[in-house]
Amino acid sequence: MENVHLALEEDDLYSGYNDYNPTFDSEELENDVGFQQAVRTSHGRRPPMTAKFPGTAIGARPLVSSFGSRIPMTSSMGRPMTGAVQDGATRPMTAVRAAGYTSSLTRGSTFDPLGQSKGPAPPLEAKNEDTPEEKIKILEKKVNDLIEESCMAHSMGALQLALEKAKEAGRKERALVRQREQSGNADHINLDLTYSVLLNLANQYENNEMYPEALNSYQVIVKNKMFSNAGRLKVNMANIYFKQKNYPKAIKFYRMALDQISNAHKEMRIKIMQNIGVVFVRMGQYSDAITSFEHIMSESPNIKTGFNLILCYYAIGDRERMKKAFQKLISVPLGIDDEDKYIPSNDDTSSNMVIEAIKNDKLHQMERDLKILAEKYIMTVAKLIAPAVETSFATGFDWCVDMVKSSQYVELANDLEINKAITYLRQKDFNQAVETLKTFEKKDSRVKSAAATNLSFLYFLEKDYDQADRYSDLAMTADRYNPAALINKGNTVFVKQDYEKAAEFYKEALRNDSSCTEALYNLGLTYKKLNRLEEALDCFLKLHAILRNSAQVMYQLAHLYELLEDPQQAIEWLMQVISVTPTDPQALAKLGELHDSEGDKSQAFQYYYESFRYFPSNIDVIEWLGAYYIETQFCEKAIQYFERATLIQPTQVKWQLMVASCYRRSGNYQKALETYKDIHRKFPENVECLRFLVRLCTDMGLKEVQEYATKLKKVEKMKEIREQCVYVFSADSSHSSNSTKGERLSAKMRSLPASSEPYEASSPKELDASYMDPLGPQMERPKTGAKRRTEDDDFADEELGDDLLPE
Repeated sequence: MENVHLALEEDDLYSGYNDYNPTFDSEELENDVGFQQAVRTSHGRRPPMTAKFPGTAIGARPLVSSFGSRIPMTSSMGRPMTGAVQDGATRPMTAVRAAGYTSSLTRGSTFDPLGQSKGPAPPLEAKNEDTPEEKIKILEKKVNDLIEESCMAHSMGALQLALEKAKEAGRKERALVRQREQSGNADHINLDLTYSVLLNLANQYENNEMYPEALNSYQVIVKNKMFSNAGRLKVNMANIYFKQKNYPKAIKFYRMALDQISNAHKEMRIKIMQNIGVVFVRMGQYSDAITSFEHIMSESPNIKTGFNLILCYYAIGDRERMKKAFQKLISVPLGIDDEDKYIPSNDDTSSNMVIEAIKNDKLHQMERDLKILAEKYIMTVAKLIAPAVETSFATGFDWCVDMVKSSQYVELANDLEINKAITYLRQKDFNQAVETLKTFEKKDSRVKSAAATNLSFLYFLEKDYDQADRYSDLAMTADRYNPAALINKGNTVFVKQDYEKAAEFYKEALRNDSSCTEALYNLGLTYKKLNRLEEALDCFLKLHAILRNSAQVMYQLAHLYELLEDPQQAIEWLMQVISVTPTDPQALAKLGELHDSEGDKSQAFQYYYESFRYFPSNIDVIEWLGAYYIETQFCEKAIQYFERATLIQPTQVKWQLMVASCYRRSGNYQKALETYKDIHRKFPENVECLRFLVRLCTDMGLKEVQEYATKLKKVEKMKEIREQCVYVFSADSSHSSNSTKGERLSAKMRSLPASSEPYEASSPKELDASYMDPLGPQMERPKTGAKRRTEDDDFADEELGDDLLPE
């Protein structure tokens, strides 16, 4: 302590702290030659003389020698010792230890103030999951997860999985309650969790249409007094009774729920009263329903309630109240913004960006849907009450139009006028319909185009193609992007057999509206007319992807595959046709024809027979079935089919000859003779009938054989004369087409009865061949009345998908 001096009172206790020692100047070390030399040589790496003991406040630690003397040493780097006397000046005493250092360091230890050399911190102690509190928390989490999984499964449409998850959540929740009771925490039961489990279970039962179980679950919640506001769940119970058509009980529960909901929840009460009104409508108690709806319209009017109220007035036939309710309906505020709000201005770029962002957002879409729904209700009500509010439906429509024009739905007035024309059409008053539609020729473009489209369609149905073409042009001029107008124009071009131009109009209609099925169907028919079968096939395949169950489209696909000589594909598509329309006789007959061409006679017979059952007047089917029975040696069964053909075409002798031939082949010669005699009375100059009469009379030894032989010779003679006349006429007409002789021969030929070509031959071999491929002209198939499009010849009435009038 000899070098330590206590400060005097008059001395400055803090003197010397601001003195600058050049030893600590590190900025000039790069220019210090001695320091740089020490760094580059081993002198700079020499260990300090003071080992690990830095200077302290009590002076430099003396180095102990072997002689026991202590010699004060300075730092090897020239650093002055703290607390030492320098230049005879005294310094006040400071702390005995420097911050961050300790005098107990041993040789070889390193500076580690943060204790990092001790390694990582020990791991945290694991939670003890065996405690009751932890088990309860884990179980609660599982229950919440199951409820969430149940709701997610329901949102994805997996109703059965949602129910299973809800049941499992119920089981886990009961286990949780038992565990709380066992641990003595019965007072801390989570009522919210129990309520959530029961409500979710009831909802999932209801979604799976397990109504008794759902009602039991709701009853558990409602009867538990510990659940607050559980009474409003009686609305859900009433909805279930409504689905079960238990209307009295539904009304009871709706009213119970209404009593338990305070007036503060006005919107909820309005919805429940609306449900009560709907139930009264289902029960036919219109007066009670009117009471509920009128209360709603006075408190909180809305479109749906106004619509239901007008329906009730219509049901009881109250004309004046219908008018008042309609006026109130069109004055109900929708609470939506004006469409002009979404029109961007050219000045403000930032506001234009905002408008573009909100133009198609969810809120604007909801507003559009609400407006469309309101317009639909108003149009429906106007069409309903127009004939009832006035003496005639035309006057009623005019009143509705006047009311709509003075409301916020001004644009609906023109649509009502068009519906007035359609009503005329339903009443078969075409002239009034046309006159009404013609009044739109000077209106705005949208309404003008719609009216001209309907006029074009009407004239097309009446086969007045010039007028149809004129109005289709007018509709296109008013609105070139109207696909219906383009289709009508294409139809008028199609009937003029300008198929290339018709295809262009159909393609333009598809460019304007890619979902226009009529244009796609007609385009396929046009390609088929142009013999571009692959392109037609592509059109109908696209159409089939849109209209999955359209029998017309599938039949066209089958016909195209038949034209492409792929009968197996054609059969597959026809099988799909009869899966949609199993009683279609034309499709069944076509299947029989395809199987017959493939050599499968038994399958062909099955389909032909089914076709005959559903439509027993198809001559082609009758002819095939009769020939099939003759080929299989069942002539008796073939008789009934040829007799039916005789009834359908009584002027065709070949069917009666087939009946007689079947009798003869089956060995019933007497019946065959009677049939041939009957044919001879009806067709006295038929050569085949006389030949078989001569043969049968000869075989049976009858006296009439000579008479029939004489008649046969006369008929054959007349046939020879006829053939000679035909030859002479053809020779004369080659020299002079205006020859009077030719005219006389032609008149004579017309006066002669036409003889049928022989349907049966004399030899049995020829007879068999004639049955397989009957002679004579192919008869025109009668109209079947079936709705299937089997031929593409009658374009206007059957095959074209014209743009139909709106419903």
